[in-house]
Amino acid sequence: MESIEVRLPIRLGQFLKLAGLAETGAHARELIEFGEVSVNGECEKRRGRQLADGDIVSLESEDGTLAIRVTSADAEN
Repeated sequence: MESIEVRLPIRLGQFLKLAGLAETGAHARELIEFGEVSVNGECEKRRGRQLADGDIVSLESEDGTLAIRVTSADAEN
């Protein structure tokens, strides 16, 4: 599973853009509204959900499911 290192806190919509799963904020909103995004195995409908270190964000697509782990950039400091 791929991990993406980010500075926390980060919202789900921002993370989707940073991870390259959404092209724009509007695209991220659509993915979330249509139920294509889950966090830790549960469908998430809140674009503003705060993600934590170790959360797993999954995106359902025609090609299958892509899962990415959130890793804190601050964890090493």
